[in-house]
Amino acid sequence: MMRSFIKRRARSSIALTMTLLLAIAAVPSGTMDAAEADPNQNNKQNVPTFSNVSVHDPSIVKDGDTYYVFGSHISAAKSKDLTNWTPFANGYTTPGNTLYGDLSKNLAGSFAWAGENDADSKGGFSVWAPDVFWNEHYVNKDGSKGAYMIYYSASSTYIRSAIGIAVAPNIEGPYQYVDTIVNTGFTKETAFDKDSKVDKKWTNTPISQLINEGKLKGPRAGWFNADGSYANRVFPNAIDAAVFYDTDGRLWMTYGSWSGGIFLLELDKATGKPIYPGQDGTTEDGRLIDRYFGTKIAGGYGESGEGPYIEYNSKTGYYYLYVTYGGLAADGGYNMRLFRSKSPAGPYKDAKGQNAVLPANTKNVAYGNKLMGNFLFDSKIGDPGTGVGYGYVSPGHNSVYTDPATGQMFVVFHTRFPQQGETHELRVHQMFMNQDDWPVVAPYRYGGETLTKLDEKQFIGDYQYINHGSDSSATVKNTQFIQLRADHTIKGDVQGTWRKSGDANIQLTLDGAVYDGVFLRQWDQVTNRYILAFTVLSNKGEMAWGSKLPDMTDTTVVDSVYRELDLGNTSRVTANLTLPKEGSRQSSITWKTSDPGVISDTGEIKRPGIGEKAVSATLTATITKGDSSRDKAFNITVAPYEKATLTASYPFENNLKDQNDAFANGKVIGDRIDRQGGSISYAEGVRGQAVVLDGQSGIALPEGLISSSAYSVSLWVKPSELTVHTPTFFGAMDSNHWVSLLPRGPEKDSTMVWSGSSTWYTGSTGRKIKANEWTHLAFTVDHGVLEVYVNGKIQFTGSGFPDVFTSKAGTFSLGVNWWDPAFNGSMDELSIFEGALPPAQVEELAQMK
Repeated sequence: MMRSFIKRRARSSIALTMTLLLAIAAVPSGTMDAAEADPNQNNKQNVPTFSNVSVHDPSIVKDGDTYYVFGSHISAAKSKDLTNWTPFANGYTTPGNTLYGDLSKNLAGSFAWAGENDADSKGGFSVWAPDVFWNEHYVNKDGSKGAYMIYYSASSTYIRSAIGIAVAPNIEGPYQYVDTIVNTGFTKETAFDKDSKVDKKWTNTPISQLINEGKLKGPRAGWFNADGSYANRVFPNAIDAAVFYDTDGRLWMTYGSWSGGIFLLELDKATGKPIYPGQDGTTEDGRLIDRYFGTKIAGGYGESGEGPYIEYNSKTGYYYLYVTYGGLAADGGYNMRLFRSKSPAGPYKDAKGQNAVLPANTKNVAYGNKLMGNFLFDSKIGDPGTGVGYGYVSPGHNSVYTDPATGQMFVVFHTRFPQQGETHELRVHQMFMNQDDWPVVAPYRYGGETLTKLDEKQFIGDYQYINHGSDSSATVKNTQFIQLRADHTIKGDVQGTWRKSGDANIQLTLDGAVYDGVFLRQWDQVTNRYILAFTVLSNKGEMAWGSKLPDMTDTTVVDSVYRELDLGNTSRVTANLTLPKEGSRQSSITWKTSDPGVISDTGEIKRPGIGEKAVSATLTATITKGDSSRDKAFNITVAPYEKATLTASYPFENNLKDQNDAFANGKVIGDRIDRQGGSISYAEGVRGQAVVLDGQSGIALPEGLISSSAYSVSLWVKPSELTVHTPTFFGAMDSNHWVSLLPRGPEKDSTMVWSGSSTWYTGSTGRKIKANEWTHLAFTVDHGVLEVYVNGKIQFTGSGFPDVFTSKAGTFSLGVNWWDPAFNGSMDELSIFEGALPPAQVEELAQMK
């Protein structure tokens, strides 16, 4: 790969929204009137403010004048305005837990089946995805009525889970345990999960008691596969409960996650407990009704789908079912989907009329209106604003709130961000009903915007355009460029027509699909101004967004690109340059070199050897849009290779000694950097002996092993197994600034170097090394340029690598970090160098086998 070109800006989130026949109070009418004449005009007194929190799987509820969100891992926050949030929970603290008091004792009824220090939750808790609401009908122990009820999940594996309920007189708790109401993952006969003492036989769940009470007609044979295991492709995982009332005042709970699907149970309003169907059956449209789990309303057969949330809309008469597809991690492709029904029990269907319950052997990607997935309004050179742009990665597990007084609709979810790894935050976006009674989501986070009447002339102009499509992949949808023209045609990367209908409604026809939605004015944190945007949904269930760019002539565009075009520090180039070919609004950038022997027209350099002099050339960029053109020259100096100096060498000849005698010996530790214990052995290596790690142990290396912006790491590895995120070499200044060499990384299982810092960085080789085979791995860092080698050959080159080791206080280790599974296998010949190794030196190291 080539050295990457990055527009030098800081990442920001944004606030933008849409329009319909609803009104949102927060922006004074004087400012809005000014914006109707000039949507880019701002009033500093009207700039929205944001305070961010991290609440995963947020469920929203309003109490008085305060909004609350409750999320997984016992996180919670509150806000008066939906933009400034304050956390108030204290995670898994016990005793003294903010929400549950003595957590361990209070929720022991659920933990007995799934949760505390068991199987996949070994070493901690797994309390997930709660939903909170005020139940005026609930009968307390003292006979009084009314309580806040929290429906939480406890989980030990991907199927052995439980939903429990707890109550409190105050919304902020503490909540007192009442009962565990749904258990999943049980087996026909006695069985145990790894690292668990829980007997999974179905008779060890409350089902036995329900049968004795006559509420169930015995166990269902279909709950079990032929081998007696839980039939999780048909039946649910008991997590992600969400409670709602229907128009008749009946109380319902939807719950479940892949792979068996989403289910629905009616609840007794006085107790909050399920009214189990008792007998099996099918709905009129053929969906499964189970005696214990209730009615299936979505998903199934191993396809992703979780975080269900149902809300009734009185204006349309529909119940709207929100679910999230994909995996929640940054590389999981999490994305929100939507169905609707006239009945709380379904059938729920999408814009194409497809049932939310999947047929067997069917992929889910074509089902459900896709509300939002991975996207980036990427800032091209010459675009206004700062940063790489505005976007989300794996947004999902949403809840919804509709203001009963104003009718405003909000979708509330968590999201990760481009280039930010697993860092996640809460986001709130406004929604509007289009003319087909489907919610459409505002492109930018809610910032107090109000719907205003817009003139058709305001729609005309250039737009950044995102179509979310229907996929569930981790691919980030980047910006396309379109123009809404005065003749009602659409030109640019997509072609079609547009028309205005109503005060702020718009309809687009693109590639044979009709998109209906609204226009509105929102705050854009990238450009720090109010802008116009639209959100539309197609008759195929695809959400598309547009964000209007300021009006500019071709000459102005070229001048803007000229001012911003920058190749960084070109006085010491050590890797190929990636030369941008496109600027703002489809302006073109072409390149010409003065000396192909130094650098080519495409940015490939010819670097002098060790001891040779630096060489220079001039690269000239020609920027063109329409009839306007302008040249910009860059002086390029290509630096020669420099010999790297060996600073530490650990050959592992039956010891952990530095052969250079410059650093202290390594030290055996447990399966995390901060854990004691562990044990190692030695076996035949690439040269002499090698150290063997057992998957439960690591090696702490001395502090200060690297304290430079130019360094290299070389070692041989022979993994016995390849687990995602498991490190070989790991170095960190703290838990937020680190570098890790992974045999199997999170991007398509590729061997990679990645770094966590203010911007996460992934240097993926695009290949996966083999288990039980010796492989030489090396990486070099040269003042921001990263090169990754496998068996002596460069597999990745990129710029912008973070300068992590800024002092001699760094923490270093082999085989372990603070979070991930420990390395299982052998390592040999660890070498640390001051300076970046030239390719020839790396190749020599890879040939010592």
